[in-house]
Amino acid sequence: MREQEIAVIIPAFNEQESIALVVRDVPETVKHIVVVDNNSTDKTGDYAEKEGAVVLKESRKGYGWACLKGIDYLRDKDVDIVVFMDGDYSDYPEELSMLISNMQKEDLDLVIGSRVLHAEKGALTPQQIFGNKLATFLIRLFYGKRFTDLGPFRAIKLQHLISLNMQDKTYGWTIEMQIKAIKNGLKCGEIPVRYRKRIGYSKVSGTVKGTIFAGIKIIFTILKLRFTK
Repeated sequence: MREQEIAVIIPAFNEQESIALVVRDVPETVKHIVVVDNNSTDKTGDYAEKEGAVVLKESRKGYGWACLKGIDYLRDKDVDIVVFMDGDYSDYPEELSMLISNMQKEDLDLVIGSRVLHAEKGALTPQQIFGNKLATFLIRLFYGKRFTDLGPFRAIKLQHLISLNMQDKTYGWTIEMQIKAIKNGLKCGEIPVRYRKRIGYSKVSGTVKGTIFAGIKIIFTILKLRFTK
């Protein structure tokens, strides 16, 4: 049996202070490191490219837009598993190996890296903690599946990711993936991962506007998917 090929997609907007650190810490076993520059006004793309990443440009702002750009790039590549992580160095890229190992050991299709158990003090804002608790409670209520986090650090088999037909372009991306995975009968799991304070400020939880819009979008996505096939 051949070794499974792994790709990483890193959406990034104005992360020039951290993106090189993220790319450097990705394990050498990863075949494709794809940084999607989501219309940055700094040198995020340049710094990622210097570290050997493939850099794609996505001018339409939004986490989902960036992820979809990365997926389109990988469609015709020989890739089995896609890992998503943030470009702000809050995740520990080296723990990618833990996600893959758990996926293979438990024969899972989707593995979420849960930040809630091992997050550095202050790394998760109060609004993130509350939002995660509310969203995961609603998932358990409506879909009968227990998650503890909507963490962006996650691994999924590419063939299943494509079959989910992801649609969200902004804040609802992660929860859309989890709900669609449940509804499509995928084997889902979760493991604890470490999480540290990000470099720079968050464009979502770091602003009142971003926090409100993200919260509304997540709840809307849960309800919309609850009543659609």
